[in-house]
Amino acid sequence: MEIRSLQSLDYDILIPQINDWWGGRDMAGMLPELFFQHFKNTSLIAEEDDEITGFLIGFLSQDQSDEAYIHFVGVHPDYRKKDIGKTLYEKFFAKVKMADRKIIRSITSPVNKTSIAFHQKMGFVIERGDKTVDGVAVKANYDGFGIDRVLFKKELK
Repeated sequence: MEIRSLQSLDYDILIPQINDWWGGRDMAGMLPELFFQHFKNTSLIAEEDDEITGFLIGFLSQDQSDEAYIHFVGVHPDYRKKDIGKTLYEKFFAKVKMADRKIIRSITSPVNKTSIAFHQKMGFVIERGDKTVDGVAVKANYDGFGIDRVLFKKELK
C-alpha cells in the first residue's frame, strides 16, 4: 500500500465510486471538488496497484491555530479490515504535528457505530453533547435541523 497526497485529478476517479463504497447511500455530495483543489497538502490517498483503496480529506483550521479537522474518510469495501483507515489517520496525525497543531476534530452520524468505535480506537474522545442517542452524546442539529452529530476530539502528544 502506498500513501500519497491528494491530487486534483483524484476527484474524477473517486466521485463516480463514492456512493457504491457506501452501499448506494448518496455520499458524493460531501466531497465537492473544492476539497481536491484547496486541501491537497493535508489530504491523503491510499493506493494499491495504482487503484485508489482509500482517502482522507483533512485540513488545518484557519481560525483555530492549534487545531486540524478530518472531514471525510473512506475505504473501498474490498479493502476494509486491512488497516487502511488507521494508516491514513496516522499519516494525517504526523502532518498535523509537523504543522504544530495539537488538536484534531472530526464528526460522524450517531447511527454510524463503526465510525464511533473506530474514532475511539484511534484515541478520539466524544465531546459532551446536548442530548443522547443510543447511549452516545450528540450535538443536536449540528448539520441542520434534525441532523445530529457525534463530535470527536483528539489531543496530540
